Amino acid sequence: MSQRAEHGIPYAVSCRALGVSQSWFYKWRHGDGSVRRARRAGLSAMIGSLFAKHHGTYGSPRILADLRALGWQVSVNTVAALMAEQGLVARKKHRCRSTTRPDKSARKAPDAVRRDFSPRPLPDVTWVGDVTEIPTDEGKFYLADVLDLHSRRCVGFAMDSHHDAALARAALCMAIAIRGGTVTGVICHTDQGGEYTGELFADACRNAHATQSMGRTGSALDNAVAESFNSSLEFELLRQKRFITREQARRAVAAWIEEYNTVRRHSTNGMLSPVDYEHAQARVRAEADSGSEAA
Repeated sequence: MSQRAEHGIPYAVSCRALGVSQSWFYKWRHGDGSVRRARRAGLSAMIGSLFAKHHGTYGSPRILADLRALGWQVSVNTVAALMAEQGLVARKKHRCRSTTRPDKSARKAPDAVRRDFSPRPLPDVTWVGDVTEIPTDEGKFYLADVLDLHSRRCVGFAMDSHHDAALARAALCMAIAIRGGTVTGVICHTDQGGEYTGELFADACRNAHATQSMGRTGSALDNAVAESFNSSLEFELLRQKRFITREQARRAVAAWIEEYNTVRRHSTNGMLSPVDYEHAQARVRAEADSGSEAA
């Protein structure tokens, strides 16, 4: 009888007593190390891969959400510890430069938001917009954006070398088109920059049956969500890449917005991307409607 067969019964009894499998025991006996150590090594490698995938912008809460979506059962403290072991620290945000140029002689709209940027229960209840500069070697370049407070989705944007009302209107028109062409009653909240106080943008809002709203001049907190979006853009893209031409910048910013909408996890959305959150909420509403009809 071989040595392994002679010891087979004691090994089996011992494994049952310890609550481990015989296959694990033989791996350990031949120098494979503990399962816990192997799992920790695999988890650490996965964390490093996810951190690189998101260009060093994800901290432990978003990495944790990615891991759980992949089936890992792990705590945020473990993720934070493994990130610290690898020296993985998400880069700190820096506030982006404001491009607001107030026009004191232009009309102002009342503030219908009053710093309440909590998620709206439905899409197209409140939008926020802003304009930010995109540095390029070719010269000035600007992005106007429109975000929906329901999901923080960027529903409209436009880019051009001119910082004016036509740019702001183009972003608004894209948002209206993305939402199907009818957004009656939506509140469109911005700062008091000249591109928003002029008649061109006001006419676009009236034609869409949208209500204009404006925060105070020079107060970033009165348009905090739009400011935060532009800060994320600068933090995650603009500080990492240099654009030789405006066209390079246009393609990169459009790709970043697409990723922001469809992939990037948002804490306000329960760590879902804006588009995934909208789909999830739509399913919840559909199920509630179906239940009401059945009752």
